[in-house]
Amino acid sequence: MAISPGKDAAFSSQKSALSESPRTKKFPLTEEEIFYMNCRAAYLTVFKSSLENIISKEQLYLALQHAGRNPSQKTINKYWTPQTAKLNFDDFCIILRKEKPTSKAELLKSFKQLDVNDDGSILHTDLYKLLTKRGEKMTREEVNAVISLADVNADGKFDYIKFCKLYMTTIEQCLKTTVEKLEVDSKLRRQQFGSHTEGSPERDPSPVPKPSPRIIRKTDQEAFSNKGDSRSSLLATTRKFKTSVSFTITMGANSNRNSKLTEPNSIKEWQCVQSKGCFFLEEDGEIISHQYRMQIAQRSMVYLTIKPLNLSQVEGKPSPWLSVDTALYILKENENQANLQLMCFTELRNREVFGWTGELGPGIYWLIPSTTGCRLRKEIKPITEEAQLVYRDETGELFLTKEFRSTLSDIFEVIDLDGNGLLSLEEYNFFELRTSGEKCDEDAWAVCRDNFDTKKNELTRQGFMDLNLMEANDREGDPRDLWVTLHSMGYNKALELTEACPFVIDIYADKCKPRIKAVHMEACSGQLEKAICKSVLNKGDARVMDGYENIIVHTYKRDTWITSVIENKSDNKVIIHVNNELSKNCINNRGLNIFAVEVAPKSTMVCQHIMPLNERQEWIYYCVYSLIS
Repeated sequence: MAISPGKDAAFSSQKSALSESPRTKKFPLTEEEIFYMNCRAAYLTVFKSSLENIISKEQLYLALQHAGRNPSQKTINKYWTPQTAKLNFDDFCIILRKEKPTSKAELLKSFKQLDVNDDGSILHTDLYKLLTKRGEKMTREEVNAVISLADVNADGKFDYIKFCKLYMTTIEQCLKTTVEKLEVDSKLRRQQFGSHTEGSPERDPSPVPKPSPRIIRKTDQEAFSNKGDSRSSLLATTRKFKTSVSFTITMGANSNRNSKLTEPNSIKEWQCVQSKGCFFLEEDGEIISHQYRMQIAQRSMVYLTIKPLNLSQVEGKPSPWLSVDTALYILKENENQANLQLMCFTELRNREVFGWTGELGPGIYWLIPSTTGCRLRKEIKPITEEAQLVYRDETGELFLTKEFRSTLSDIFEVIDLDGNGLLSLEEYNFFELRTSGEKCDEDAWAVCRDNFDTKKNELTRQGFMDLNLMEANDREGDPRDLWVTLHSMGYNKALELTEACPFVIDIYADKCKPRIKAVHMEACSGQLEKAICKSVLNKGDARVMDGYENIIVHTYKRDTWITSVIENKSDNKVIIHVNNELSKNCINNRGLNIFAVEVAPKSTMVCQHIMPLNERQEWIYYCVYSLIS
């Protein structure tokens, strides 16, 4: 954002780069290009670069799974013989051309051969005989895992129609997830993949991949001509889910009445401090927010609250983001910032306010705001008409429109963290970091003070308006830089705040005045992820995967949300398939009913947050967690 005619080049260039997006319109992809895109997406889910080689059967199996295949051991052995040392990306593409995805019709046909009653199910006894006695045999433990899958087994029968639907949905979702991941990561889009590069506008035909010398020539003909039989497909499919565990939780309408937040009786006599902040939704769906340090001088009873900030200037028309859930995790700083101890979080609620009351000893605490992401998400809403930001009068002088001035006033309200009606350099720099990625230094701030309305070395609301007007004048009325600022702050082309949620934090203490300072604006991960996992492990319901005591699903229920965490105590990473299809009146932060997550060895991760779609109605959380690998 420009500050003065002498400084505008240096100051406004921070945003100009963001407004010139390199995205170019492409022709529709050919079938060949779609095939290679899917190959790359699957390969880069397993490897950091397509220049890396597959060096084990396990890696080949995992890469093929991410490409929507579900290979049997027989299929793996075709391409990984005792003489095979490694396979490259081009080899992988050849394998995918040969090994077509299993169709739903093929799976149903395989199962139907055992369906003696023609009712869409197979007796467990018959299934057990098939899987342990014929063809590619399974172990007793593997069969038990199959018949224990909660959502496809009942009354001693295996519902293969449900299973086929579940399997096909999972395959489609895996493919969709891998391609979306590739699209989001610009670094991967710029890579060269094997001998195939990104398609150019000229649409050169994709080169035919050349197999490495490591693919065995002698057995190729018989390997490729022997299309796997139906039993191999059946065995490979049933092995996809090793075991599962399910949760069912029924929540009543308006159930938050049981844990209502109440203020301490003597709160009017307590000392209070307030700070504002904001959640911002990034392009990839990640949420970032301000983070704070709080100082408590002596042991005190403390009352903390966080709630969405209502910016509506129209009486009786509240801000639409007031339904976004907010929370505050309080961590104590011990010897250093890396060693933070979870103390508590704001789990009680009164309407849109979440809070906590308790005793805190003297020291430094970190306050990390959180939102589940269930109600702050990308909104696919077509904008029919772009709002006008500036106009010229009959003399040619440039002005900000009334609508834009109102929006800037709201932005000022959000970035004025201490609420004193003025912007300090620190407050302004949070705004600059968000909109341009750079800070304003002391020299530039001095220029700002000389050219715009300030009080006590802080920028007034009018000064902030004039700053934006000068930026528009510097661009001769071109609003593109202004739109970069607005999009960064969460506004769409209709000047609606759709991808951000401002909030306000209030802290009361009975023995001393708390001090609070915003110190970072970071992704809601890292320390926050650790804090959420720890709170769920401490208070949630834990269920062990049958036969896999090192894989545990923890579920923590509050009156207005449910959080699940997966704990992997094993030495290997695992992939967990998550199915929420039977839940009712529920939304989750991932926006998908079916998805899969990868959990690193010796780690915990937040799997999903769930909230009611309509709080005035009963909501039922029914989820099946299945171990894939």
